[in-house]
Amino acid sequence: MQLLAVHVVAARPSSPRKTTMTCLRSLPLLLLAGLPLCSIAADNDSAPRPFVVRTLVNLDRVSSPILSPDGHHIVFALRQTDYAANKGFSSLWIEDAAEGNQAPRRLLANGMGGNSPAFYPNGNDVYFISSKSGIDQVWRQPIAGGAAVQVTHYPVDVNNFKLSPDGKSIAVSIDVFADCNDLDCTRKKLLETAANKATGKLFDRIFIRHWDAWSDGRRSQLFTAALDDKGRAAAEPVLVTRGIDGDVPSKPFGDNTEYNWSPDSKTLAFDVRIAGKSEPWSTNFDIYSVPADGSAAPRNRTEANKAWDAGPVFSADGRTLYYSAMKRPGFEADRFALMAMDLASGTTREIDPAWDRSAGGITLSDDGRTIYTTSDDMGEHALFAVDIASGAAKKIAGGGTIDEFDMVGDALVFARANLKSPAQLFMAHADGSAVRQVTHFNEDKLKDVAFGDFEQFHFAGWNGDTVYGYVIKPWNYQPGRKYPVAFLIHGGPQGSWLNEFHYRWNPQTYTGQGYAVVEIDFHGSTGYGQAFTDAISQHWGDRPLEDLQKGWAAALQQFPFLDGNDACALGASYGGYMTYWIAGNWTTPWKCLVDHDGVFDNRMMGYSTEELWFAEHENGGTPWENPQGYEQFNPIDYVKNWKVPMLVIHSQHDFRIPVEQGIAAFTALQRRGIESKFLYFPDESHWVQKPQNSVLWHDTVNAWLKEHLQPSQ
Repeated sequence: MQLLAVHVVAARPSSPRKTTMTCLRSLPLLLLAGLPLCSIAADNDSAPRPFVVRTLVNLDRVSSPILSPDGHHIVFALRQTDYAANKGFSSLWIEDAAEGNQAPRRLLANGMGGNSPAFYPNGNDVYFISSKSGIDQVWRQPIAGGAAVQVTHYPVDVNNFKLSPDGKSIAVSIDVFADCNDLDCTRKKLLETAANKATGKLFDRIFIRHWDAWSDGRRSQLFTAALDDKGRAAAEPVLVTRGIDGDVPSKPFGDNTEYNWSPDSKTLAFDVRIAGKSEPWSTNFDIYSVPADGSAAPRNRTEANKAWDAGPVFSADGRTLYYSAMKRPGFEADRFALMAMDLASGTTREIDPAWDRSAGGITLSDDGRTIYTTSDDMGEHALFAVDIASGAAKKIAGGGTIDEFDMVGDALVFARANLKSPAQLFMAHADGSAVRQVTHFNEDKLKDVAFGDFEQFHFAGWNGDTVYGYVIKPWNYQPGRKYPVAFLIHGGPQGSWLNEFHYRWNPQTYTGQGYAVVEIDFHGSTGYGQAFTDAISQHWGDRPLEDLQKGWAAALQQFPFLDGNDACALGASYGGYMTYWIAGNWTTPWKCLVDHDGVFDNRMMGYSTEELWFAEHENGGTPWENPQGYEQFNPIDYVKNWKVPMLVIHSQHDFRIPVEQGIAAFTALQRRGIESKFLYFPDESHWVQKPQNSVLWHDTVNAWLKEHLQPSQ
């Protein structure tokens, strides 16, 4: 289940010598803009200012760092925002990996957007995806300079790619119709559909829509193509996943970590869910291997495991296949264990049975003895080194959120963000030592921003278990004062409030309005062991609510600057479910509520969401097999207790939690005469991503909070 994230931070006190107070008189305009009523600024050029959404949406975003084969260069993607055009654009940049060398420079020419970089094995060229030709294709850019060259010239979009180790071939993922024998057939079918005046679509099985798009009958399939001596791909690629009724990689968020080449460039391994009509309620991904030339059909390597197998990676000698695997079918938040398969015999073993964390992707050390992977861990997302022989796991980089990294020999590059900084790139040794920052994007944009300071705390929650959370002070915190509180509830529900810098639910946008923030990693959160994560299933309304209530009480006791009588609760996705649940079951502390894309009627959610495996696992079966599982914690049954003013937000293209859930909740509020508003986005999904929509979202939420709280400015 995808979630929206929020985090908590504390403010550093300003120490002005001489101050000026500016107060705006037009209250309606002020509330609409989401600005403070009054601001206090030091009369000097470096007076601190709060962090606001207009700063957030215009920050540069660093991602996808890769090292050249010799370890001398770093290439990465940089996403920037064109606010007037209401969209972001990405390009590739390059930097010398040596300490003290020149600043990064743009690798691609202006107007040549690009993403998903990969070095050619000789290290002289970078391959990437660009839409420069009008559709997404693979391009090649020499790092020494010169014009980029188009590598693929296919008539439909290339989703992603991976170069073979010998540099002679490329694997690409493309959406195609199953009854087409070539790519041009798919192109013609798409044109015919677009030209057809009749718009109706007939389906004979569910999964008719997923995340934010309706099914058009195409599947993501894997192709290979030879590269000529100039690095250009063959005109007609070879379909190697023929007969696979599944998406390679998976939709909507799968990428090229779901398939990999063997070291001799003769074989591909990939993971895929083949479920036929049961696809919407199955989490049974299997790993297949197939000859890269398409000379034989794909072979299922993990058929015995009926749960999720993912991310295959070959050992350097090609004899072992490493991957991650869950053990429980139908459960998307089970622990991913690291696995090793002997390809000759098919025997498998779990590498890390004693490590109670869920592994991310797999990167092998050059000597083949260590797996590097990331995982949620105690309120951060850290990088670990796991010894393949013993299974011992060691954290080698933490201090925030590390989602992406690359290694060559003893050189490690990773992107790290935290609650007070967007992602920057860092270099280190493979053991995590000698860390140094190598990029400094956004420093000018943030040089005078005062972020709130944050502190992790803990308390005894449900069952006496230790539960953690974050408290974040307002940006202008002064000792001895009390501050209104934004109480943020994360989604998932198997998610976590991480020490990260988020672009949708960033707690600093609340501290920047003069609020303190509290967020609790209730039972069900990830990074505290699998038993803690499991505890929420079939217990959506009792155990996490107890944690939230005890966490609220503990925060008020431990942090006297929190004003427990001046607080609003906000949540999205599962956090939105909990906000509706709180509206009927815990009304006393709250001056207002904000609900984004929440589950209002749990029973109807079980019939209308697209990923049925989620609803059926979390509620103990289907709605007709176990109706009580859907009704025992159903917010719709407690509308009679609602009384707190509520802002409801929902989007038309949210197929995870359909828009009717939000409309129904707003209807209930209006019909009961409770102060309420409904913010509707006709062009967004479960997430609000367009820059100007993000600003509108934050302005609306901030105005709502200011109507009901008294931010101290």
